[in-house]
Amino acid sequence: MTITEHPARAAGLASQAAVRARDKQAWVALFAEDGIVEDPVGPSGFDPEGKGHRGKEAIAAFWDMAIAKTDSIEFLFGDSFACGNEIAFTGTIRSTLGGHRIDAEGVFTYKVNETGKIAALRAFWEVDRAMATAKPVG
Repeated sequence: MTITEHPARAAGLASQAAVRARDKQAWVALFAEDGIVEDPVGPSGFDPEGKGHRGKEAIAAFWDMAIAKTDSIEFLFGDSFACGNEIAFTGTIRSTLGGHRIDAEGVFTYKVNETGKIAALRAFWEVDRAMATAKPVG
């Protein structure tokens, strides 16, 4: 298996491509029926209880709440590490929203099931740290 053939890397890259393309249907279709999104991991404004968004309906609702409200999202990842059925990308997710740019530095992991569907997307980034990077675009 080459580095680009790893199933978790392929799923992670497909997820990123669907977000960049603003294609909610394609993004949700990448997930297993019982898949979970934790972005960020733990309690946040997106997930006050910190339990994650489990199942395609909840994942679609997460898209509407977190992704659809942005003007654009870029994945500025410097490296990735594939092990077993998971991959961790390191770097920055840059979101543009309401004329401002916010950079969330962190570690972003994807775990796939035996069919290559995303079983878990977990994003390790700090909300306060990301918000401190907010600045006007332009």
